[in-house]
Amino acid sequence: MNGEHPRLLKQVRILDAVAKCDRVADVLIVNNRIEAIEANVNNFPHDTEIIEAQELILGTGLWDIYSHSGEPGQEARETFQSLAASAAAGGFTQIAILPDTNPTLSNPEVLASVLNKTQQITQGLPKIHFWAALSHFDHTVHTRALTELASLKDDAIGFCDRLNLSNLAFLRQALEYVQPFNKPIAINLSDNELTNEGVIREGANSIRYGLLGNPGYSESAAIAAALEIIDSVKTPVHLMSVSTARGVELIADAKKRGVPVTASTTWMHLLFSTADLANYDPNLRLEPPLGNPEDRLVLIEGVKQGIIDAIAIDHQAYTYEEKTVAFAEAPPGVVGLELALPILWQTFVTTGQWSALELWQALSIRPSNCLNQSLASIQPHQANELVLFNPQKSWKLDRNNHQSLGENTPWWGKTITGRCLETWH
Repeated sequence: MNGEHPRLLKQVRILDAVAKCDRVADVLIVNNRIEAIEANVNNFPHDTEIIEAQELILGTGLWDIYSHSGEPGQEARETFQSLAASAAAGGFTQIAILPDTNPTLSNPEVLASVLNKTQQITQGLPKIHFWAALSHFDHTVHTRALTELASLKDDAIGFCDRLNLSNLAFLRQALEYVQPFNKPIAINLSDNELTNEGVIREGANSIRYGLLGNPGYSESAAIAAALEIIDSVKTPVHLMSVSTARGVELIADAKKRGVPVTASTTWMHLLFSTADLANYDPNLRLEPPLGNPEDRLVLIEGVKQGIIDAIAIDHQAYTYEEKTVAFAEAPPGVVGLELALPILWQTFVTTGQWSALELWQALSIRPSNCLNQSLASIQPHQANELVLFNPQKSWKLDRNNHQSLGENTPWWGKTITGRCLETWH
């Protein structure tokens, strides 16, 4: 937020995800910090800019638990600068990047290098964190091996890995080793031996569209096995990209039994299902694939109930040439940091399926909790992370209004309702 002059937001709606509070008040901001929150602020500096904010929302800054960066190695897709600008435009004050860069974030020198670079170029923009790779493939012994975890733990926000059924035994070794570090551990189980290399969730629509199906049990079997290991070792683990109804059921049962597990789904899996693939839009080619309609409904309810702790953006930019291919040949992923909040708001809050606070918590405090991080309540004289959002503002998604280098989204060229006006911390 511009700090040249104090600002008074008159009768702004405050969504405090930390305090679980949804209220309307005047908010006085001086030098980018909240000076006062009152029903009516009457005492303010003479040069204060007064903003009639009855249609605006002042909310806790959003956290993205995992997304992808093109840099280093694929800067034509996305750079740290464009990624941070995209996050800021979407209301995100903190984002965590997965280790699948080139080179991968599996040694301390590479991790220190990217951290140093982002700190130099993202002043005033969202803070970028990095997941470090939990393991790497050791070609000398032809097996999976732990990375230099002890040397990575101070710079990484946590450790992350893609695992399948054949190497879940490795998970126990890893969880026992990292337990003293008290760092978040996240695993993605979507790519395993049971997927049949399918590009759509198996069911009536996979047959209808003639696309190779990925059975739902490929996810649930891996989740069930991982939960048994987690329960045995007792090291907390975050399950990424849950996409099936059965997966949600398994996680709900595990949480009832006290298994130390959290989970996330991506925003796209809440918005789309296999029923939306009739036109073979390559921008809906995701990994894991979109669920069947019944999966989507259970995911939506899972977020509302808190079984699914966080909504992840899983932002992944591609060049036009990479994504403009047949559906089955398209690389999986879409951009979303600038789009998630307005589209989720219109889909779930405007329609009354979720309260505004339920959405805001799933995009802010709950992701930060999964990362063992904390957020401050929206109070005067605190170091707040904040976003100012106009849920009524319409804008067209095109190159003039998009910070990300990626155009791979089903909303490209369309009008979107809801726009983040500013973020600051």
